[in-house]
Amino acid sequence: MTFSIVASTVATALVSAVVYFVSITYQHRAKINRLRRQGMPMPPWSWTFGHLRTLQKYTDKLPPNANVVLANWDLMNDFPESEVLLLDTWPVYPPLLLVSSPEIATQISTKYNLPKMVMHSKMMKPITGGPNLLTMDGDEWKTWRSLFNPGFSTQAIMDQVPYIVDCVSTFCQKLKEKVDKDIVILDDLTSRLTFEIITKVTLDARLEYQATEYDVIADAFGYITRWHSFWDPRILLNPLRPFIQWYYGHVLDTEIRRHLQKRFAESRRRGSDDHPRETTKAKSVISLALEGYASADPDAVTDKSELDDTFARYACYQTRLFLFAGNDTTSSSIAYVYHLLSQNLNALAKVREEHDTVFGSDPTAAAKLIREKPALLNQCRYTMAVVKETLRLYPPAGAMRAEKAGVVLTDHKNASFPVDDISATICHHPVHMNPRVWSRPLEFLPERFLVEPSHELYPDSAAFRPFEQGPRNCIGQSLVYTEMRVVLVMTARTFNIKPAYDEWDALQMKNESALKKVGRTIGLVREGPRTYHGDRAYQSDKAGTHPVDGYPCRIYLTSSAS
Repeated sequence: MTFSIVASTVATALVSAVVYFVSITYQHRAKINRLRRQGMPMPPWSWTFGHLRTLQKYTDKLPPNANVVLANWDLMNDFPESEVLLLDTWPVYPPLLLVSSPEIATQISTKYNLPKMVMHSKMMKPITGGPNLLTMDGDEWKTWRSLFNPGFSTQAIMDQVPYIVDCVSTFCQKLKEKVDKDIVILDDLTSRLTFEIITKVTLDARLEYQATEYDVIADAFGYITRWHSFWDPRILLNPLRPFIQWYYGHVLDTEIRRHLQKRFAESRRRGSDDHPRETTKAKSVISLALEGYASADPDAVTDKSELDDTFARYACYQTRLFLFAGNDTTSSSIAYVYHLLSQNLNALAKVREEHDTVFGSDPTAAAKLIREKPALLNQCRYTMAVVKETLRLYPPAGAMRAEKAGVVLTDHKNASFPVDDISATICHHPVHMNPRVWSRPLEFLPERFLVEPSHELYPDSAAFRPFEQGPRNCIGQSLVYTEMRVVLVMTARTFNIKPAYDEWDALQMKNESALKKVGRTIGLVREGPRTYHGDRAYQSDKAGTHPVDGYPCRIYLTSSAS
């Protein structure tokens, strides 16, 4: 009797769950169908699957480990008549407007400044641990952004240039050790470089990560990001993932809070009678944030030896975000700038010529000159153009915003797109390649950032969005531009870095397991494409859209450095 009651209860619960799911799915699909009938542009759609099968068709065409954003780019390319497409992938994701229109992108990010998606907070939590500048909204976001703005200002980053030069000098030494040796995984070297820089800039912590095989902060963060994905179910559904990320998140928080407490103690000493605040300049991001925090609420720090727990917890969330964005995306962008210069030797020659003009003909003298006169970097206009063109062709991220009642977006043809119940994502690849606003969009042409407004190559400023635009733009863009220029000035005249994917592929084939060879022979192992639109160094699904396989390459000295 008892068993039958339990079985009946379970059956009733299951039926209720199915009925509920079918009901909300029908309501959702009915809403999408109404929009479809009203003329909302979208790919072929079905009541049963929405656009899930359509998206799968595009993801199946991608190489293994390619980033899913590339599928969105291909999808939008197949529907060129509209720069906005509705994508319905319920119940995996809420419906999204895919946007490649710079005009609509500006409305989303600036005119209406649409709020961040709740889903975004969930996606970022394993990395950041909690609310952060990327996911916050309203007054909470304004408060924390104002605290951290001073640390990422242009002047504050210029103050960090001597240390950045020190880190890049170590990077140069690591490159020299690899000259004429075996294949190098460049992404590993650039990741160590940028992690070393971002921890110094944010926490004033000198890791010397390039010179050592282990650092507790870098190790913990590495585990968190390796066990993270924004979409890959193989990672997201792994039962071990939450436990591993929780453990290493705890390790990371402990170390960051130790550094926060150390900076707090230094800040209090600077404010004492023996160390007047106005005569001692705080340079790290967190030190400047602590100065702002103390100025806004003196009672929170007066006569206290421990940092306020709430501030420390939220500062830890922000710091984890900075470590992720400042390391992950910058390291991949540095790898891509080498990749593009290796394929565009005329541009590489112009970069080297500019460095000779600004810093003299001896490449080894550049480090000292940059330390003494960081403003010399501003004279490297072509180098900056190369950096920008790299970020245009290989943007490291996109931007997702939530719905907002009453908001209607309008494109350049005056077509209207309501976002009362639909979120929007600014797809940086399609925006950066939009042939309506970019002349010769698929070509590497740094000159487009140097020409006059009347020139055909002159870009629409609203269409260049690697750091997004509007009040929610990336807080660290000055640091990225500075790092990449310093790296190029100190390496471009000394090293030739050339991709070695053909050798890498042959090596992987030679060393693959016998089981995999058998699987390929009998057809159980699917051979996917190895390139994306002819590019072997396509952006992977690794967190910061790194070049696939870490960019295997060979390193040589230039004739002038030999």
